Amino acid sequence: MTYRRIMLIDDDEDDKDIFCSALGKVTDKISLTAFDNAREALNKLSSKEIHADLIFLDLNMPVMNGQQFLVEIKKDEKLRHIPIIILSTSSHASTISLTRELGANDFITKPDKFDDLINILKKVLQP
Repeated sequence: MTYRRIMLIDDDEDDKDIFCSALGKVTDKISLTAFDNAREALNKLSSKEIHADLIFLDLNMPVMNGQQFLVEIKKDEKLRHIPIIILSTSSHASTISLTRELGANDFITKPDKFDDLINILKKVLQP
């Protein structure tokens, strides 16, 4: 699938900046909308103010965590089709299993190296 609009939901400003830089190295044909608040992102999606073809979602956030976001978005008939990739520092098997049960399409542990993130994004985004 070709993605044109990606949403990143992550409360860590450095991680958002790194993701944006890595995406810029991979392609300039995808627009990125970033949120640090999952509830706000969900509200924007629900109201159709923002559209996304793919969501990268962190798990550990205040207000609404990634697991809560997954539960809520999968309840919405108009939004449940959007693929969601968990992008988290966690790598526990139980966390990965739970997020898949909640509807995540994939789980990626945040890499330590910038080039590794670029390679991950290439694999996910390029047809």
